[in-house]
Amino acid sequence: MASSAAEAAGRVADDHDGWASDGEVDMEMEAGGEAHGRDAGRRDGGADEVDDAYSLITRVSDISAAEARAGKDIQGIPWERLNITRQDYRKARLEQYKNYENFPQSGELMDKLCKQVEPSSKYYEFQHNTRSVKPSILHFQLRNLLWATSKHDVYFMSESTVGHWSSLSHKLSTVLDFSGHVAPAEKHPGSLLEGFSGVQVSTLAVNEGLLVAGGFQGELICKGLADCNVKFCTRTTLSDNAITNAIDIHRSTSGSLRITVSNNDCGVREYDMERFQLLNHFRYNWPVNHTSVSPDRKLLAVVGDDRDALLVDSRNGKVTSTLVGHLDYSFATAWHPDGRTFATGNQDKTCRVWDMRNLSTSLAVLRGNIGAIRCIRYSSDGRFLVFSEPADFVHVYSAAADYKKRQEIDFFGEVSGITLSPDDESLFVGVCDRVYASLMQYRMAHAFNYLDSYM
Repeated sequence: MASSAAEAAGRVADDHDGWASDGEVDMEMEAGGEAHGRDAGRRDGGADEVDDAYSLITRVSDISAAEARAGKDIQGIPWERLNITRQDYRKARLEQYKNYENFPQSGELMDKLCKQVEPSSKYYEFQHNTRSVKPSILHFQLRNLLWATSKHDVYFMSESTVGHWSSLSHKLSTVLDFSGHVAPAEKHPGSLLEGFSGVQVSTLAVNEGLLVAGGFQGELICKGLADCNVKFCTRTTLSDNAITNAIDIHRSTSGSLRITVSNNDCGVREYDMERFQLLNHFRYNWPVNHTSVSPDRKLLAVVGDDRDALLVDSRNGKVTSTLVGHLDYSFATAWHPDGRTFATGNQDKTCRVWDMRNLSTSLAVLRGNIGAIRCIRYSSDGRFLVFSEPADFVHVYSAAADYKKRQEIDFFGEVSGITLSPDDESLFVGVCDRVYASLMQYRMAHAFNYLDSYM
């Protein structure tokens, strides 16, 4: 990844403008096809009428499971008032969405080589959509900006703040504000006591009672969720190419809290988060976009600005295996809880599943619909593999069925992140859009519907 903060932010803005330009259908319409915006005042009926219609279409409202079952759009989009059907708009998006590639036609080539699995299963069912939560994206390739710590608690980026949403109380709160000055309340060797100002957050991770944010200038800011203190601030590198691309929070074999940080300066760093000390710094030949630690803590899955993925010894950073098959750069990895299989997500629009017992070829090649696979999660029980495209689609595959069955979650908007609750009961999707930004919650489908009133 070579994008600077300004370039990445511009790319996100361009992507969002794509909703209403580049030949795509404008969602911000009233019945009869009259688009709102610069020409609104020139419409027949006057600006007031147009403003009233616009307000009706875009007003903030939550959508419940009951409303969705009754036929209401899960995002609150009033298709009955628009001059296009949802089906036709979906067709237009599929035809016109531009997938970002570093190797031209990598996605199109994989479309021809890889057969899509029909979405015939339903593992998670829609529960709630709240437009009070407005997720945001700063770097168009980095989408790990949403994390659940329970089936009711979600942390997310919204502009310059980390927010918390409780789906139980429906309350929204600010956890950390980066628009001003952020400094640690504790003193640790190596910590920058002066802190940072105006951090542009590129990636986020929340786990084990710790919130860690990474920035475009190599910043790391760590905050405890229990005592609400900023514990540690550091800059991983002084390199000009310093974007913090991904953070993995985990426990070592001894039980100590660690984070593994992937950086655009071609480095992977491991920190002890109890002493707040750098333990390891591994260097590679290309920017590292994502790293995840195997369940037994012995291996790292490392991907970045290279077609090949790496398996690395977590003790010394030495490459143990090179994984060949992807046609573009990769931005996501995840391990199955059994430690035998893991997945990689690529801009060639595929998620590949690898088996440690035979790394010469992929166990499965799972294809997206319109874009790169930017975020991957395995359920904690290992039954499901969930991954998201940059926009419009989240896919849930059955690992238990050898990835031959899947559910497709279909909506409109850029994806800021996906996250499963620790008990796998809730799946959250962050939707970033100028009008329909929201947080969607799905719950695991159970046959015990009579218990719904107690959940």
